[in-house]
Amino acid sequence: MSETIKIKKGLDINLKGKASEVYAKAQLPEVFSVRPDDFHGIKPKTVVKEGDQVKVGSVLFYDKANPDVKVVSPASGEVIEVKRGERRKVLNILIKSDGEFTSEAFAKSKPSSMSKDQVKEALSNAGFLAFIKQRPYDVVANPNEAPKAIFISGFDTAPLAPNYDFIMVGREEEFQLGVDALAAISGAKVHIGINIDNASKLYKKSKGVELHEFQGPHPAGNVGVQIHHVDPINKGEIVWTINAQDVAMIGKAFMTGAIDYSRSIVLAGSSVKAPAYYKMVYGASIANIVANNIEGDNVRYISGNPLTGTQIEADGFLGAFDSQVTVIPEGDKNNEFLGWIMPRLNKFSVSHSYFSWLFGSKEYEIDTNLNGGERAFIMSGEYDKVFPMDIYPEFLVKAILAKDIDKMEQLGIYEVAPEDFALCEFVCTSKIETQRIVREGLDFLRKELA
Repeated sequence: MSETIKIKKGLDINLKGKASEVYAKAQLPEVFSVRPDDFHGIKPKTVVKEGDQVKVGSVLFYDKANPDVKVVSPASGEVIEVKRGERRKVLNILIKSDGEFTSEAFAKSKPSSMSKDQVKEALSNAGFLAFIKQRPYDVVANPNEAPKAIFISGFDTAPLAPNYDFIMVGREEEFQLGVDALAAISGAKVHIGINIDNASKLYKKSKGVELHEFQGPHPAGNVGVQIHHVDPINKGEIVWTINAQDVAMIGKAFMTGAIDYSRSIVLAGSSVKAPAYYKMVYGASIANIVANNIEGDNVRYISGNPLTGTQIEADGFLGAFDSQVTVIPEGDKNNEFLGWIMPRLNKFSVSHSYFSWLFGSKEYEIDTNLNGGERAFIMSGEYDKVFPMDIYPEFLVKAILAKDIDKMEQLGIYEVAPEDFALCEFVCTSKIETQRIVREGLDFLRKELA
């Protein structure tokens, strides 16, 4: 194990509504939704229609540019709708579950005893390749392009994020088989970033991996930050990334001979009466877990964490890459007497503008109010204080806005993803949507250099 990497720049946002490390019971929903937009970089070709019967692992659509990348059904049952938008774009595919979760066939085996092509074919047919992302561009990885390394973040430092040391307990064999499968199809070294304070024994017992200890505030748990400090990406290089639960999901298929897209998620936030962990399946409706468990009428439901998640409805669906559902108050009816001039002892402030910072580790109830509108982009050094990479984030964002490819490359765009700029967006007094800008910049660069 290498020397501990200490992240000094960043920001921990201590929010109310943290979940206790207990599992609550909730019946799995009847309807599931699979969104092509969750799998960024894929140009979907749909292979099902309304009325088709599917199993867990049945192909719903594949990537036109790379047919090996398939997205499959997370549940068995009937396709009840293929929703389309403008120019017949597929928005989502709705599946009515039969409650059985019958799986397509999957060969029970050990990846170490299989050839590279056999492992790749198995992962492709089961839809697992769609859950591997790549840098640069933060898109679904092309399995035909060899990465120089694979990175797995073993912890999450985002606000109210699940504790991976808790949800990965007892999954040692599944995780190891998943690591073996990834190493087999890539031939690359597998790196795992762990939290020095409470790293699970699961990671420390894993074989064929290189562990890296990290210490510090959010975004220390972001895989992009870990890549930057361990093995930075240069132009022409590729790095794969994958969530720890998805690694275990791959391993479970090899261990049991069945495809299972279940995962542990956390329901958290100041508007949740009883925050807890749940066993869910990607694409599942959240209606059952939030029913009778929400305080207040004017709240926002988020699939993901408060910084990077996607707004959904109360009967919306869990995103393909999300392990968290957050519910916090809306801020659209928050009119304060005297506004910003009030002392605000209960308001979180990065700049110590309010006396609340004197209370130390106080938990805060933050709503969605922006407290102002977008303004001119002012150079202030705000982003640098929370951006723990050797990159000038403000200059990079400006280069993206100017569509200056040379400057974007010089300033390190190949290393970043939108989530790496979430804190920049949070602290920005100009209210700039930096994550959206970075996403557009990555898509523009990928298109221009294709």
